[in-house]
Amino acid sequence: MSIADAARCALLAIFCGLALEAPAALPIETWRADSGAKVLFMEVRDLPIIDVSVEFAAGTSRDPRDKAGLARLTVHMMRLGAGSLSESGVSDRLADVGARLVSRLDVDRAGYALRTLSAPQAREAAVSVLEAILAEPAFDAGIFERERTRALAGLREALSRPGTIAERQLQARLYPGHPYGLPASGDLDSLARLTREDLLWFHRQHYVADRAVVAIIGDLSRTQAQHLAQRLTARLPTTSGVPRALPPVPPLEAAVEAWVEHPASQAYLRIGALGLRRGDPDFYALWLANQVLGGGGWTSRLTAELREKRGLTYSAGSYFAPSALEGPFVLVAQTQRAQAAEALAVMRETLRRFVEEGPGKEELEAAKQNVIGGFVLRVDSNEKIHEYLGLIGFYDLPLDYIERFPREIGKLTVQQVREAVRRRIDPARMVTVVVGPPAGG
Repeated sequence: MSIADAARCALLAIFCGLALEAPAALPIETWRADSGAKVLFMEVRDLPIIDVSVEFAAGTSRDPRDKAGLARLTVHMMRLGAGSLSESGVSDRLADVGARLVSRLDVDRAGYALRTLSAPQAREAAVSVLEAILAEPAFDAGIFERERTRALAGLREALSRPGTIAERQLQARLYPGHPYGLPASGDLDSLARLTREDLLWFHRQHYVADRAVVAIIGDLSRTQAQHLAQRLTARLPTTSGVPRALPPVPPLEAAVEAWVEHPASQAYLRIGALGLRRGDPDFYALWLANQVLGGGGWTSRLTAELREKRGLTYSAGSYFAPSALEGPFVLVAQTQRAQAAEALAVMRETLRRFVEEGPGKEELEAAKQNVIGGFVLRVDSNEKIHEYLGLIGFYDLPLDYIERFPREIGKLTVQQVREAVRRRIDPARMVTVVVGPPAGG
């Protein structure tokens, strides 16, 4: 049995409640490369494949206020020509060796993930492409103009969609004046203002070696991983300090409600509040609570109240999006525009009762089984474990986070979850956005 198989069996033991003693943690190694980059590595020889990612504190929250959309356009453009490779040269070289390269971007992070065969010739070709993309993106002037025009056209189309409008309105009202409130895709004015020089500046500022997190899993030794991490970050500039701290997220002092008229036949409803940071002490309790409220699909309270009892919607739900600072906690539903007010009232009443009463014992036990059982599927491949390596490295989570998650979920009591819900969710201080009918319609 390989190390990875053994580790997965250990996880399955936790998930199934079969382990009487804590199993060994996944064999994750970590160190700092000579470049200053933080490295997380797991040697897995099952398949002749390597997954490697390099991520930076270069997410959308790093956009200057008048240049929203810069982070997104920068990471997108980096792969459209780099070093001696043209736009098509990057694609062709990856295709020739069967490698796959994807960009990653969220409010905190940006970077690239590469999957390649571990055979020396294929690995060398694929890694050389990623190395060039990170260190020598061309930001070709002609391609930049084309992509900015394409982004503007895509944004104009997106801004006509009620779902997009609802998400942007909620984000802006949850984080007024804060970098988390900036739209990832920018707005029409900010996109139009972006220049090639802006992308060069953003890359120099944020794609730096000692703010990089390199995650590696697959068919290579630690020595080979050390060389790989150093190679991918050695030509990046370095800084002497930690990333510029984001300002604290201001708390919501009162309820906010916005109705945005739109001719769509459906109304899009969002109710949001400030939620969780990564590493928050209430993370596990609220994650489990949300499974009961709206994260459990057909078995959740929101679905039962809105769909099963009243036929107001096909689906409804809720989620937390934990981030470096307080990410959003959001309730989501879609209904016929004539039913918007009724659906909104049901959502609010369902949340109010949930906060007041908390989940029941049977509900919580069912939610535990779903969360813990579902987690098995989230770590059932090298590629999925690799995503967790990047997460652990970027947010400084404990190295045993993958084993800890189901264990902590399993230990929670009804009382602990109820107390966390009452402590952290205030139905009187939430942002409501309805896109569709006029106010009160």
